[in-house]
Order: sequence, then C-alpha cells, then structure tokens
Amino acid sequence: MQVDFYHLTKLPLERALPQIAEKVLATGGRLIIVAGEEGQRARLDQLLWSYAPESFLPHGQAGGEDDARQPVLIADTAAAANGARNIALADGIWREEALGFDRAFHFFDEERIAEARAAWKGLADRDGVERNYWKQNDSGRWEKAA
Repeated sequence: MQVDFYHLTKLPLERALPQIAEKVLATGGRLIIVAGEEGQRARLDQLLWSYAPESFLPHGQAGGEDDARQPVLIADTAAAANGARNIALADGIWREEALGFDRAFHFFDEERIAEARAAWKGLADRDGVERNYWKQNDSGRWEKAA
C-alpha cells in the first residue's frame, strides 16, 4: 500500500485535489475523498463540478442512493461505498482506516504539519507501507522530497 503525503505550500487543495482525482479516474480507479467538516464537503462538491471550464469530475456525496455507482465519492468517513481502492484525506487529518486502501493521498498545509509528521513517523516501520512525501516548489510543481 502506498501513502503519498502532499504538503500544500503554494497551490491550495482546490487546485491539487482535482489533478489527483483526474489521474485516479484516468487509470480506471475510483476515489473516496474524506473530509470531516460538512462545510468542506459541500465546497469540495462544488469544486469538482466547476474546477475547470472544460471539465468536471463525476462524483457524489455519500449517503445517496447511487453511492456505489460514483467514481468519486465525498464522505465524512473512510467507508468506501463506491468500492474505491484510493482515498484522499482532504482535511489534513490522518486516519488509520486509510491503510485499508491500495493508495492514500494525505493532503495537509502548515496548520496540520505537526500531525502529518506524526503520521509519517508512525508509518515508518509498518510492513507493506511505502511512503512518499511531495512538496511544491516555487513554481507550484510537485517534487518528491522523501
């Protein structure tokens, strides 16, 4: 299982998350996006419909009749009703349930850096866990830092 830590320093989550979601869908995968706060989930819902004029990401918010059909599902927990094997932790909070997926994308900013460091260290000795740390350079491009 792979855990990718994305340290948001230049681009906000609203620009980084759709790029990751597009890549997951392009490979035929499904994604669950987890955010604990209802307001953030509502903002992410709007974002995925309108982040680029020429594109949108088909998705839904968890709790609907069609959860199982959604390629991208926005939820408050890591329960992937859509069968996703990829999880994006959008609120900066690490959840151990993410280890039950094939790949986890953990997004965090400066406010959550201490928690992200604790999660990074906590995963260091876990069997079968490959960690990657991505940081944005001055132009906003992702560079692998660890």
